[in-house]
Amino acid sequence: MIPRDVQHTIPSARELVINWHLTEACNYACRYCYSKWHAGPVRKELFRNPAASAALLNEIFRQFAPTPQNHNRLGMKWNSLRLSLAGGEPLLYGQDIVRIAEQANGIGFKVSIISNGSRLTPTLMTELAPKLSVLGLSLDSANPETNLEIGRADRCSRILLINELSATIQHGRRVNPRLRLKINTVVNALNFTEDMTPLIQQLSPDKWKILRMLPVVATDLAIADFEFAQFVDRHAALKHLISAEDNGDMIASYIMIDPLGRFFQNSMNGCNYRYSAPILDIGAKASFRQISWHAEKFRARYTDDNRIVSL
Repeated sequence: MIPRDVQHTIPSARELVINWHLTEACNYACRYCYSKWHAGPVRKELFRNPAASAALLNEIFRQFAPTPQNHNRLGMKWNSLRLSLAGGEPLLYGQDIVRIAEQANGIGFKVSIISNGSRLTPTLMTELAPKLSVLGLSLDSANPETNLEIGRADRCSRILLINELSATIQHGRRVNPRLRLKINTVVNALNFTEDMTPLIQQLSPDKWKILRMLPVVATDLAIADFEFAQFVDRHAALKHLISAEDNGDMIASYIMIDPLGRFFQNSMNGCNYRYSAPILDIGAKASFRQISWHAEKFRARYTDDNRIVSL
């Protein structure tokens, strides 16, 4: 416990983000996808059980709500708690996502989602947008051939149609004018020479997160330091939107939960994961102690000097 008279020195972030990867299932087959987990004994993904989902959300909120006790325990302060729903592709289970977002809102979370956008219809957006603070989209290229080569296509080789996506985003912003848009781009050997400026300008996100491919599953599309730097430099005109993360920035800087309800973290060599015991078995506090997480690395991603923070 940090003494009361020095609590004012605890560093701060606007928001603490918990990333729940609900499923490994996806309608795309990206060659460098890191959403592959060692499940051990066969167990259902936790989100499919509404009672277990609610129990997990309540336990997570209890241990990570912005209270002085939790601030002291983690060594940083935050004003709000956000649940980020990811996959796989979470919108394969659209109605479950609506349910979980509603449960999380009721408990006190802000809610965001990371999706490849392929299942984001105007009808689903009408239901989901009022429950979200941030809509995150994974977009790695504006080039159809590049998307096909990466694996960003379904079994029928259908790729995301950007004009349709743009219209759906505009609809979501009308439904919820406070909805913020974040785009995630994984830079790899197939797209590092691309200029994505027209695509980013068309979608007009509040933040563009540029990530270097993390070789958790595959290494064949890995890029060199200078190639990642070239991609970032090529988009300097959009620097007010950009948050760039190299591999080292990702290690031990995210709070992540896998589909079975375990905390997990990238290993220090970046090539596999370490897991906690299931949160509902021993509690979030004990489970979280079993993985590595560094508050200062988390804060570094959310305290840049751009106008956009905490996305």
